Amino acid sequence: MVLAGMEVANCSPGFAKASEMTGISMHVSNDKTVISVEISQPEGFSVAASTSPNRVIVDFEAINFNLPAGAAKTVAGLVTAWRTASVDTDHGRLMLETSAPVMISHSRLVPGLGTGPAHIEIELAKASAQKAEVPVTDSLVTASISKPAAPVAMKTIVIDPGHGGGDPGASAPDGLAEKDVVLSFAKTFKTALEATGHYNVVLTRESDQFLPLEQRVKIARDNKADLFLVIHADTLTGPLLQRAQVRGMTLYTVSDKASDAEAEALAQKENRADIIAGVDLGGQTPQVSNVLINLAQRESRAEALRFAGRAIAEARSETNITSQPMRSAAFVVLKAPDVASVLIELGYLSNALDEAQLTSDAWRQKMSAAFARAVDGYFGLPLATAAN
Repeated sequence: MVLAGMEVANCSPGFAKASEMTGISMHVSNDKTVISVEISQPEGFSVAASTSPNRVIVDFEAINFNLPAGAAKTVAGLVTAWRTASVDTDHGRLMLETSAPVMISHSRLVPGLGTGPAHIEIELAKASAQKAEVPVTDSLVTASISKPAAPVAMKTIVIDPGHGGGDPGASAPDGLAEKDVVLSFAKTFKTALEATGHYNVVLTRESDQFLPLEQRVKIARDNKADLFLVIHADTLTGPLLQRAQVRGMTLYTVSDKASDAEAEALAQKENRADIIAGVDLGGQTPQVSNVLINLAQRESRAEALRFAGRAIAEARSETNITSQPMRSAAFVVLKAPDVASVLIELGYLSNALDEAQLTSDAWRQKMSAAFARAVDGYFGLPLATAAN
């Protein structure tokens, strides 16, 4: 399972076992919702907000849940419901559902007095209209008496340049093929990520070769990817040519039903790639069929949404984005059940300005740096340095 947040420093060396969450309270103060989580001992945590659904996720390095009966009925202000989950034997999660997109205006760890419990305090504010699309703010806090952080484990990022070989993908009016554009970008992005020293980066293809969609998913799963990023570029053809001025980047996460007709049409076009290459998706193994017919697990989709929000936040000042930059569609390649997967449509080859950017080394480097910062922020790592 993909974990939100980063590797967090263990608390004081004197603490040999996981902390316990023993209580939670909420109240409204100056139009902000304040959540106080009682824990038995100081504990490192990360907190992030996401949209679609509106949610705040608090991850702990090591936590057990020992809450009183009926505690889940405790809600106030922007929080409409909450639940806890054990992500694995070492990590726990508190998920807060909110009535609207929120910003995290404040978070801190308050160590207890003497042998008393510690508290994590999180303050939420309703996101302003102009920031409602990507109200993502991470905060990392550890106890002031913590030992030095252990080295951060290398995360694995799998980048999938779409199409290839006999499947050129979309094309520009001058014949430029999507398969070449996205491979060039993927290589630049790989270099930017590896330069941070935080990631093991795998490309599903490094040359002009065709890969079935299910094989791309398998590569991500076989490499135990912490994040799977699928790179594409779009075009408008036929009756849509009058919309040639449409341009900009869009990010997609998986969904049963596309968020709009345009997203659904794009998903159908991409999903037919295997048919074009002579491979019938319906004839795959039961394991692959299961991947194709089932939605990504809820938590993986939530993680994908969290990354998508960060990516848009970083890219917004670097390139054009569409009016609806976060969408969902039934892309086969995003349906790995245990990997946070996001499809990035870099721009429109049918738009001259977008095509000029997509073929620019400077633009590729700038956008790769922006996405690297988004990846760092997603994992709670120090942000990669922006390109000059």
